[in-house]
Amino acid sequence: MRIDNHYTMGLLNFLFGNKTKNIQEFKERGAVLLDVRTKEEWNKGHIEGAKHIPVQEVSAKISEIKKWDKPVITYCASGMRSGNAAKTLNKHGVEAINGGGWKSLQNKL
Repeated sequence: MRIDNHYTMGLLNFLFGNKTKNIQEFKERGAVLLDVRTKEEWNKGHIEGAKHIPVQEVSAKISEIKKWDKPVITYCASGMRSGNAAKTLNKHGVEAINGGGWKSLQNKL
């Protein structure tokens, strides 16, 4: 049985979202890039213009993040920590998406 590639991609986008499209939409709306890696990781390289709040501090800084009054794209090294940070932000009423790993996100921007 042959599976139509267009159908498969549509199904995958439906199930998992089209991350590149969402990133572009957020970027067009002036989203803040939020690096949630450690200070040491940040110092070794990050996306220019990004803000830095380690994932362990995100919950404590919700009020500060809400003051930005912009959508947020979180990122880290692989996408795990940024996924957790985005969920935390969404739970507290901040519109956020997981941008994944910083190097791949940088290529999408």
